[in-house]
Amino acid sequence: MKNRIFSIFYHEYERRLQIKILNSEIPHHIAVIMDGNRRYAGQLGKDRSFGHAMGGEVIEKVIEWCYEIGVKQLTLYAFSTENFRRSEEEVDGLFNLINEKFLKLYSDSRTYEKETQVRVIGDRSKLPSFLNESIEKIEKATENYGKFYLNVAIAYGGRQDIIQAVRDIAGCISSGKLSLGEVNESLISKHLYPAPGVSVPNVDLVIRTGGDERISNFLSWQANGSECAAYFCAPFWPEFRKIDFLRSIRVYQAREAEKKQEQSYRVLKVVNFLEVGAREEKGEEIGQLQSIKKQGIS
Repeated sequence: MKNRIFSIFYHEYERRLQIKILNSEIPHHIAVIMDGNRRYAGQLGKDRSFGHAMGGEVIEKVIEWCYEIGVKQLTLYAFSTENFRRSEEEVDGLFNLINEKFLKLYSDSRTYEKETQVRVIGDRSKLPSFLNESIEKIEKATENYGKFYLNVAIAYGGRQDIIQAVRDIAGCISSGKLSLGEVNESLISKHLYPAPGVSVPNVDLVIRTGGDERISNFLSWQANGSECAAYFCAPFWPEFRKIDFLRSIRVYQAREAEKKQEQSYRVLKVVNFLEVGAREEKGEEIGQLQSIKKQGIS
């Protein structure tokens, strides 16, 4: 009985929270660090593979939630360059799980109904051939869609992303396709993953589960450069609920409101400064005219 009452209140709170956030600005691009799969499994006395499998189920829900409220880009940190340090058994298991998810996306009618473009960012040369084949399959099947973008970071590192962009630009300069004077922030952004192709845009909101409050070399250029909002929450990734997701959106909206308020304050200060300057200038002009009149009378 107690659980039923709690469930009713929970869903009502979730419903009201969603209505509230839909009345304000929705982030264009959300990036998620899905942390805590292994700790979740350990807490239940299960193998790590169980935690990863349960985390995979949450991914499908988050994609639905993003689409539902109007988010345009979702980037998931599926496998970092640092993850290669894990045991061969765990790495192989993760690659198999990721492969299954890509094949499921390929065969799921919702992928095409929602016009989802699936893209992978990272060093594909480090991935097994069967996974690269599945990646090419889903990317080819969805390349013409643009209503919703799902970016999956595999064998990815933020610094590595910047390094490959710099190397690509250096090659273009060496071959005469670019000049050194053309190198700027916009050009570097265009050469980030996926390259070639439309690069992943600046991030509006980073979500990290599992209790840690760090970005972990994820989308270093796109996240840090845009000074995006960040939402760190305690639940492990398999425990991540829709209410946690909606709270992260609320954090983003509060951050945007603060930024607009600060900008308005700065504009007001500039306007006041200009008005004071104009009054002082006008006062000087009046003083000069009065002085001229006095001189004329005398």
